[in-house]
Amino acid sequence: MQDNNKNNTDNRPNQLLIRLYTHNIRYATAYPFKNELPWSKRAPLIIRSILFHSLHNPESLICLQEVLHNQLLDILEGLGPEWSHIGVGRDDGKKAGEYSPILFRCCIWAVQSSQTIWLSPTPDKPSKGWDASNKRILTSALLRHWKTGQSVLALNTHLDDQGTRSRLESANIILAHIAAQQEQYRKNEQQQQQQQQEQFTPDEETYLLLATEDSPLLDLRTTVGKSDRYGHKNTFTGFESRPVDQKRIDFLFLSKGCWDVQGYGVLETKFEDGVYSSDHRPVVGDVSLSLKLPPV
Repeated sequence: MQDNNKNNTDNRPNQLLIRLYTHNIRYATAYPFKNELPWSKRAPLIIRSILFHSLHNPESLICLQEVLHNQLLDILEGLGPEWSHIGVGRDDGKKAGEYSPILFRCCIWAVQSSQTIWLSPTPDKPSKGWDASNKRILTSALLRHWKTGQSVLALNTHLDDQGTRSRLESANIILAHIAAQQEQYRKNEQQQQQQQQEQFTPDEETYLLLATEDSPLLDLRTTVGKSDRYGHKNTFTGFESRPVDQKRIDFLFLSKGCWDVQGYGVLETKFEDGVYSSDHRPVVGDVSLSLKLPPV
């Protein structure tokens, strides 16, 4: 019998194994699209997906987008008391508007620090930037692994779907935040991670900025060979799954030089019951981080 709560460092000495899971769950709208069921019908599907795909990895980090406060409460209740979250509503920095939360098991990770950054010229207060259609935020959490003491920086964001300049300027803010965190880590002699979920296509200037050779980030999907990728390529489907609508706009990024990637997949959101859990598919990656060896 396997102990599902067994810490993953037991299986690979000096390696911290983490499952990354990101999903735009579609906000609970009062005006659903064709084939879109209300949140009360979709919520159990979202919750079961998170539970199933994090079952065998207690270190799993879950990033969600388009989450309203009532949806966050439903998800946390469904996941159970071992789960906690970092993040606030983008409209007021409290509970109003969409969250981009980071979920984790509090018995596995301790929160060292957390921050919400508005992707605008005034990043320290609720605000909308440039040509964005809505306020957009970056959720940043510095987490410490209880057992090993290893620190990991997790980032989650949802870029604007309409503002091209907003997406590009937001990427610059994110890169500046990463650079500042890296400098702090150097001072503390710590290693670090960046995990992000973005909204743009791989041929857009924003993606090219984040994935350039000079960027500290790499697209997790590109580190896995075609034969080793699981599931779909496209992450956005809408609620009708018309091929013309589908595109890859949900991403997992990692910091370069720190991580070993074991797997990547884009999961399904519609099964035999015909119900779409969301108009986006979850993206999952399995990664490992080499731990510092204790002095001999």
